[in-house]
Amino acid sequence: MNILIVLTSHDRLGNTGKKTGFWLEEFAAPYYVFKDAGAKVTLVSPLGGQPPLDPKSDEPDAQTSATERFRQDPAAQEVLAHTGKLSDIHESDFDAVFYPGGHGPLWDLAEDPTSIALIEAFERAGKPVGLVCHAPGALRRVRAANGQPLVKGRKFTGFSNSEEAAVQLTDVVPFLLEDELKHQGGLYEKGPDWQSYTVTDGNLTTGQNPGSSEAVAEILIKQLA
Repeated sequence: MNILIVLTSHDRLGNTGKKTGFWLEEFAAPYYVFKDAGAKVTLVSPLGGQPPLDPKSDEPDAQTSATERFRQDPAAQEVLAHTGKLSDIHESDFDAVFYPGGHGPLWDLAEDPTSIALIEAFERAGKPVGLVCHAPGALRRVRAANGQPLVKGRKFTGFSNSEEAAVQLTDVVPFLLEDELKHQGGLYEKGPDWQSYTVTDGNLTTGQNPGSSEAVAEILIKQLA
């Protein structure tokens, strides 16, 4: 199994002067699900190198067993520090793709032509595509083979309006994920705020929030089995 993880390179939280990036749990938990299943895991980002970590995901109340394992894993830290460039990647080399969230993807991956084309290639090939929390925002410009939005008529989840309001960033983000993809005809579903909730529709699996990241990764592994 060859699994690709695509991380954000965006580190600015709108005009707030604060930092953002990827959410540590949403990378660490899936990374270890994939590795423990025997997969070869490749990490890439638009700019390559060390992707920016959302500082909030580094705070004590955001830590989990997976983030603690990562902190004691120099090899994983080294891999993360040297992500490849997204533009060098070909769908044909991988069996599945996974996108961790954090607010960063709303700015770069949502608009990145290379990422858009990559997801479309995985979709056309019928390979598993997993995205968690804010990462489903990377589907914003993705089109199905018929030219319609990929999410049109398909069930999905992602960071909810109520969760965005709870972290007081409703007026900071470039778009509200729930509203944007519903506007495109997506069939949005959600569970209770901050609880693990996943939706699978064909080869597309999405998770609502950080607590859903491990479950999304486990679904991808089952789809590849």
